[in-house]
Amino acid sequence: MSDSDDDMLEGPAPTETAEAEEDTTLASDDVVTKYQEAAKVANYALEETLKACVAGEPVVKLCKLGDSLVEQRVSKMYNKKVKGRVIEKGLAFPTCISVNECVCHNSPLESDQQQTLVDGDIVKVDIGVHIDGYIAVVAHTVIIGASFSEETPMVEKVGSVFECANVCAQVAHKLIRPGNTNMQVTQALGKVAEQYGVNLCTGTLMHQTKRYIIDGNKVILLREEPEQKVDEQTFETYESYAVDIAVSSGEGKPRELEQRTTVFKRAVDKEYRLKMKASRYVLTEVKHRYATLPFTLRALEDERNARMGVVECLKHDLLHPYPVLFERAGDVVVHVKFTVLLLPNGTVKVTGLPSAPTRTEVELDDDTKAILALSSSTKKKKKKKKKATTEA
Repeated sequence: MSDSDDDMLEGPAPTETAEAEEDTTLASDDVVTKYQEAAKVANYALEETLKACVAGEPVVKLCKLGDSLVEQRVSKMYNKKVKGRVIEKGLAFPTCISVNECVCHNSPLESDQQQTLVDGDIVKVDIGVHIDGYIAVVAHTVIIGASFSEETPMVEKVGSVFECANVCAQVAHKLIRPGNTNMQVTQALGKVAEQYGVNLCTGTLMHQTKRYIIDGNKVILLREEPEQKVDEQTFETYESYAVDIAVSSGEGKPRELEQRTTVFKRAVDKEYRLKMKASRYVLTEVKHRYATLPFTLRALEDERNARMGVVECLKHDLLHPYPVLFERAGDVVVHVKFTVLLLPNGTVKVTGLPSAPTRTEVELDDDTKAILALSSSTKKKKKKKKKATTEA
């Protein structure tokens, strides 16, 4: 849910000459495998964090849990050097847990006022993982203490938002395929939201991802707005995308409140000689540990210096902030995110969890039904050759 940067950097390649001829696209089986392995870790960390989301648990503790699960799991993977270099791996986006009308990017510090979950809270967990710079992101929404089944309908307003997010996710998955455009996806998602009587959240962008780049230049708008335009782009084979769906029962126009911003990403095209020691500490840590990917101040060892130093870094545009965004109190917000790979045999969804069943009585239009009926596979079946018969 951030603005796109130019693709100025494909990642901190340790030996540029050695990697100059390396295929970093999905045409490489090795790259596909790294995406898939990162996706497995992301799904695992998400599932385990969701299990821990119960009444009485502090949000900051759950964010730390998600981060630690990723670090623990990737520490056991890709530990052999390849052509003399270490394979980097870890968080591609810090664990964020956003509750109720909070839409995204909530990853509090130990010193922040502590929020504790209670039954009935609508909780959105968002996390990203990379292996060798290949990124898999995922987000899912649950209700604390709720148990869903086909026989247990949700409250109508809540159910409509959940179901709309689920249908939007399916529509995006079906339409992000070679030859289609980002505009097709945006328009189709708008029709879905209109049918459910809810709103998609403005400012939510779906990005193409590349090696060490979480927000590439190819962008899909979740919601069309006069003040936010993107160029029309055509999807191509061997691309990867982070599909980001945020749906609200309110206006769908998230805003910043007083919540501290703790998630940032380095602006790789900016340089400035910082004056404060705390600021230099922050930038040095970020360059060393999070060269191009988002991080949370909580991950820096000295929180006090981190809070002080980030101010000067922001003043001189050395960091991009991911502000905590909110709808109005009482609004229902559902967030779903997953990663897709555009492979020759179709668009493969590598992250994401099944959605809870809902029982809203919305009759979808024929266009949406037709999209949902599309196969995710684009591989053409080969015609079997008839065996020649010979007469005796």
